[in-house]
Amino acid sequence: MNLDFLAIAPTVIIVTAVVLLLMVDVTFQMTHRWWGIAAALGFVGATTASVWQWIEHRGDDGELFFSDMLAVDGFSSFAGMLVFPIAGLGLMAGWQLVRGVGRRGAEFVALSLIAASGAHLMAASANLIMLFIALEVFSISLYVLAGFTRKGEGADEAALKYFLLGSLASAVFLYGIALIFAATGTTSMYGAKAFLDSTLILRPGILLAGIALLLVGLGFKVSAAPFHVWAPDVYQGSPGGVTGFLAAGAKIAGFAAMARVLVVPLGSYIDDWAPAIAVMAASSVIIGTLFAIAQTDLKRMLAYSSVAHAGFIMTALVAGPAGIGDMWFYVSTYAFQVVGAFAIAAVVSGALTGRSPLSDYAGLSGRSPLLAAAMGLFMLSMAGIPLTSGFIGKAAVFRAAIDADYLWLVILGLVAAVGGLFFYLRLIVVMYMQPEAEDAAHPQVRLGTRFAVGVAAVVTIVVGFVPWPLLDWVKDAIPL
Repeated sequence: MNLDFLAIAPTVIIVTAVVLLLMVDVTFQMTHRWWGIAAALGFVGATTASVWQWIEHRGDDGELFFSDMLAVDGFSSFAGMLVFPIAGLGLMAGWQLVRGVGRRGAEFVALSLIAASGAHLMAASANLIMLFIALEVFSISLYVLAGFTRKGEGADEAALKYFLLGSLASAVFLYGIALIFAATGTTSMYGAKAFLDSTLILRPGILLAGIALLLVGLGFKVSAAPFHVWAPDVYQGSPGGVTGFLAAGAKIAGFAAMARVLVVPLGSYIDDWAPAIAVMAASSVIIGTLFAIAQTDLKRMLAYSSVAHAGFIMTALVAGPAGIGDMWFYVSTYAFQVVGAFAIAAVVSGALTGRSPLSDYAGLSGRSPLLAAAMGLFMLSMAGIPLTSGFIGKAAVFRAAIDADYLWLVILGLVAAVGGLFFYLRLIVVMYMQPEAEDAAHPQVRLGTRFAVGVAAVVTIVVGFVPWPLLDWVKDAIPL
């Protein structure tokens, strides 16, 4: 067994930060400022380690470590370069929640660090058992974060629904792993790849059933239809300070896991799973768009919007390995947009509360012009308006689907994108054209939120105007 601990440097750094944070907090009763320093050191250190791995393995075949349980390649290192900064921005945007829960804030920070570590391990897993463990580390942390405030029925309901439905999805995923093992004799992704590439299975029923169950389990994690029913209630009920990371982290980790599972061990069966991915993508963009139109709560609207975006991202996966780079581009840009949008929602409606009715945003342009402008930018980008990163992302995934002969899926996606303009532009109309309520308060934007929203806005604009550096990077973020 090759024990190269540099291969797990991001995880080691995160775990070290968690241990130090909890030990120091228990021993010295430190304030929230020290919690922030510990979290910053953890996220910056893990991001630096991921950058180092990217430099070492970008564009090559990568390496397997720890009895082939973990893969270090351009794919896993790019995931680390994305998930740790996003988790850091999400925590900064929700820092008011950390302050608001008092001494329990240290636990919130620790859980955020652990969740980020689990998300990265999902992208780096080279064994289905390791992937399941990483998925549980990530998911259990989010279950607790969703109901962390313990205030009101919304947070408790969100945590309970997320836990129950997530446990069901995990069980389905585990059954899928068992069937893949029964069909190939191994849980190693690369062992299964070698077996399936060299063996003709005359009766692949067990293997196909295993693929189906894996898709169901991972489809839940990325909130793809018809496995999306948890998302609206969880997004709406969770405290505003955690929803951004919950939404962005689930997309990054879920799609990273889905891409590696489909492309590495099951790549030779693309003709069997690509149509299923196409149907899930089509269902997601239709259901997400139609239900988002009917919402009067911003967080619930963004939840159905995330279902539609899951469909757009899956549009790239129908192309197999050729669509992985386009998938990463869309996931990267969307993650910044959704973190920025939920950061503003936490400011307007409260970091400790769940609901965020659209009426709260009436006249926001007069009360806080910068917040309104940033939110308008994120809405336009999610809608796919030109000169934003969202437009480039949609163009990239549509191109991948066209190259894979899924023109019908692209046409459906274009129609859904036009329909999505209604609910995105509706929020802009509310912010700029509706008068504010007489008792409407002026939002107090703290430094951490300003930084998170500012970074998200800059990324959205810059990548929209100059997308080529990121498009070049994602070409090397392919599983080994």
